[in-house]
Amino acid sequence: MLDMKFIRENPRIIKKDLDKRGDKEKKSWVDEIIKKDEEYRKLLQEMQKLRHGRNTMSVEINKLRKEGKDIKKKIKEAKELPEKIKKVEDRINSLSNDIKYKQMRLPNILHDSVPVGQDDTHNKVVRKSGKIKKNDFELINHGEWLEEKGQADFKRAAKTSGAGFYFLKDKIAMMDFALQKFAIDKLAKKGYIAIQPPFMIKKEPYEGVTDLEDFEKVMYKIDGDDLYLIATSEHAIGAMHMNETFEAEELPVKYAGVSSCFRREIGSHGIDTRGLFRVHQFNKVEQFVFCKPEDSWKLMEELMSNAEEIFKELELPYRIVNVCTGDIGIVAAKKYDLEVWMPREEKYREAVSCSNCTAYQATRLNIRYKEEDKKEYLHTLNSTAIATSRVIRAIIENFQQKDGNVIVPKVLQKYMNNVKKI
Repeated sequence: MLDMKFIRENPRIIKKDLDKRGDKEKKSWVDEIIKKDEEYRKLLQEMQKLRHGRNTMSVEINKLRKEGKDIKKKIKEAKELPEKIKKVEDRINSLSNDIKYKQMRLPNILHDSVPVGQDDTHNKVVRKSGKIKKNDFELINHGEWLEEKGQADFKRAAKTSGAGFYFLKDKIAMMDFALQKFAIDKLAKKGYIAIQPPFMIKKEPYEGVTDLEDFEKVMYKIDGDDLYLIATSEHAIGAMHMNETFEAEELPVKYAGVSSCFRREIGSHGIDTRGLFRVHQFNKVEQFVFCKPEDSWKLMEELMSNAEEIFKELELPYRIVNVCTGDIGIVAAKKYDLEVWMPREEKYREAVSCSNCTAYQATRLNIRYKEEDKKEYLHTLNSTAIATSRVIRAIIENFQQKDGNVIVPKVLQKYMNNVKKI
């Protein structure tokens, strides 16, 4: 979220940013938050005086009694104090809750390079990589191919778990692990610490990393417990250092998160309903960085470059898009998507999301760094390295041969006991 000091000092910047997003409602919140914050701080001072008065009242009464003076007025004041304190306390709590609610929902300040637009059709293509192959045969739907080759079972998964789940089998199950190990090895060489997070986290830390009010629509809540299944390891890793302070020389801290991810979302039409593109559970290797503010934009390019290296070595055609204001959400200041080429649809589809969240998550989570005698909020960044289910679909379509077999990308063969073809 935006720091309260920043909101007080920069209302014009925030309003101008909300104009870019076309968000009139939240623009009206800015002055309201500042006004309520002024009242809140005045009432805190008043509360301090009232509590001080309560603490000294008995001393004053005893002094007056010893001096033989009338104490009725002071006794009346003493009886009225608890009610006054309660009224001020209630107002402080009401203001605090309202300020926090709106503050948590004001979006991050966008980088100047973010394109203005209403939806993903206004995302700006930054670059493309890889050669798109033209096939002289009709590609088999990846879901059908998986079942025909005995590499996945969607029917039995629907029986045991419902629509949107799958059993991966045999060589494709090996490929899923191979993709994870390939990405982990590559990131480890670059100084990223491999980390497997808990697959469930509590509501408070979850609210620190994302707009939970919006994200709850696609999340799984554990009934009877204050726990959610993670939608991505980014959320657990970001919250891991909640309420902590790094020494400046410790930064940047770079993690490679490895986890299963759980989401309610699922495709509602043909190409997604039986397959691996949009499912309830998938495996992902995620990059996450804690850094000093002056390093975050350079590190964003590093994260994107790491993901591109993976897709280049897999020999998958892709493009990078700069995500527009209407598609970026409230947490990121800038976001790139890597979209991989899907030949059967003849279009690019999202496979990687890379975000610089600046100090937005750190402010929510109270994560700072110390340099000399100053403590400041640090910056957080995240990017997919690889989401295996979507990449498996891309491999099946891009490496499918006329005879129906699929060539295993060379870089994965050593991780798959030298399997070259499925």
